[in-house]
Amino acid sequence: MDKATQQRAKMSGIVPTRDQIVTQSDLVVLKEDMLQEFKRIVKECFSGQPGKKWLKSAEVKKLLGISHGFLQSLRDSGVLPFTKIGGSIYYDYEDITFMMSANKSA
Repeated sequence: MDKATQQRAKMSGIVPTRDQIVTQSDLVVLKEDMLQEFKRIVKECFSGQPGKKWLKSAEVKKLLGISHGFLQSLRDSGVLPFTKIGGSIYYDYEDITFMMSANKSA
Protein backbone atom coordinates (compact mmCIF):
# COMPACT_ATOMS: atom_id res chain seq x y z
CA MET A 1 0.00 0.00 0.00
CA ASP A 2 1.43 3.40 -0.91
CA LYS A 3 1.54 6.26 1.57
CA ALA A 4 -1.46 8.09 0.08
CA THR A 5 -3.62 4.95 0.30
CA GLN A 6 -2.49 4.34 3.88
CA GLN A 7 -3.30 7.94 4.79
CA ARG A 8 -6.82 7.72 3.25
CA ALA A 9 -7.45 4.39 4.99
CA LYS A 10 -6.32 5.82 8.30
CA MET A 11 -8.58 8.87 7.87
CA SER A 12 -11.59 6.70 7.03
CA GLY A 13 -11.02 4.54 10.09
CA ILE A 14 -10.30 1.34 8.19
CA VAL A 15 -6.82 0.89 9.64
CA PRO A 16 -7.15 0.74 13.41
CA THR A 17 -4.81 2.77 15.53
CA ARG A 18 -3.44 1.66 18.87
CA ASP A 19 -6.37 3.38 20.63
CA GLN A 20 -8.99 1.64 18.48
CA ILE A 21 -7.97 -1.97 19.06
CA VAL A 22 -10.37 -3.96 21.27
CA THR A 23 -8.81 -6.48 23.62
CA GLN A 24 -10.36 -9.61 25.04
CA SER A 25 -10.55 -7.99 28.46
CA ASP A 26 -12.48 -5.08 26.89
CA LEU A 27 -14.97 -7.59 25.49
CA VAL A 28 -15.30 -9.36 28.86
CA VAL A 29 -16.03 -6.05 30.59
CA LEU A 30 -18.57 -5.15 27.89
CA LYS A 31 -20.24 -8.55 28.25
CA GLU A 32 -20.48 -8.20 32.04
CA ASP A 33 -21.90 -4.67 31.75
CA MET A 34 -24.47 -5.77 29.18
CA LEU A 35 -25.46 -8.80 31.26
CA GLN A 36 -25.90 -6.67 34.38
CA GLU A 37 -28.01 -4.13 32.47
CA PHE A 38 -30.10 -6.92 30.92
CA LYS A 39 -30.75 -8.43 34.38
CA ARG A 40 -31.81 -5.00 35.68
CA ILE A 41 -34.22 -4.52 32.78
CA VAL A 42 -35.74 -7.99 33.22
CA LYS A 43 -36.13 -7.42 36.97
CA GLU A 44 -37.79 -4.08 36.32
CA CYS A 45 -40.21 -5.55 33.77
CA PHE A 46 -41.29 -8.55 35.84
CA SER A 47 -41.38 -7.01 39.31
CA GLY A 48 -42.77 -3.63 38.32
CA GLN A 49 -40.02 -2.05 40.40
CA PRO A 50 -37.08 -0.14 39.04
CA GLY A 51 -33.81 -2.02 39.19
CA LYS A 52 -32.09 0.81 41.01
CA LYS A 53 -32.49 2.63 44.31
CA TRP A 54 -32.24 6.24 43.13
CA LEU A 55 -34.48 7.60 40.36
CA LYS A 56 -34.25 10.85 38.44
CA SER A 57 -37.23 13.17 37.98
CA ALA A 58 -38.09 11.86 34.50
CA GLU A 59 -38.18 8.28 35.80
CA VAL A 60 -40.41 9.25 38.74
CA LYS A 61 -42.81 11.15 36.45
CA LYS A 62 -43.04 8.12 34.17
CA LEU A 63 -43.43 5.70 37.10
CA LEU A 64 -46.24 7.69 38.71
CA GLY A 65 -47.74 9.08 35.51
CA ILE A 66 -47.55 12.67 36.74
CA SER A 67 -46.52 15.99 35.25
CA HIS A 68 -43.42 17.99 36.03
CA GLY A 69 -45.48 20.60 37.87
CA PHE A 70 -47.13 18.01 40.12
CA LEU A 71 -43.75 16.46 40.94
CA GLN A 72 -42.49 19.94 41.78
CA SER A 73 -45.45 20.48 44.14
CA LEU A 74 -44.76 17.13 45.86
CA ARG A 75 -41.18 18.31 46.47
CA ASP A 76 -42.19 21.81 47.58
CA SER A 77 -44.79 20.54 50.04
CA GLY A 78 -42.34 18.02 51.55
CA VAL A 79 -44.55 15.05 50.64
CA LEU A 80 -41.79 13.48 48.56
CA PRO A 81 -38.23 13.74 49.89
CA PHE A 82 -35.45 14.28 47.36
CA THR A 83 -31.71 14.75 47.08
CA LYS A 84 -30.20 17.39 44.83
CA ILE A 85 -26.67 16.90 43.54
CA GLY A 86 -25.51 19.62 41.21
CA GLY A 87 -28.40 20.23 38.85
CA SER A 88 -29.89 16.74 39.16
CA ILE A 89 -32.66 15.73 41.54
CA TYR A 90 -32.84 12.15 42.80
CA TYR A 91 -35.63 10.30 44.61
CA ASP A 92 -35.28 7.17 46.74
CA TYR A 93 -37.59 4.43 45.43
CA GLU A 94 -38.48 3.48 49.02
CA ASP A 95 -39.61 7.06 49.71
CA ILE A 96 -41.88 6.90 46.66
CA THR A 97 -43.48 3.62 47.78
CA PHE A 98 -43.84 4.97 51.34
CA MET A 99 -45.55 8.12 50.03
CA MET A 100 -47.94 6.01 47.96
CA SER A 101 -48.74 3.72 50.93
CA ALA A 102 -49.19 6.61 53.36
CA ASN A 103 -51.65 8.34 51.05
CA LYS A 104 -53.62 5.20 50.16
CA SER A 105 -57.35 5.47 50.76
CA ALA A 106 -59.72 2.62 51.52
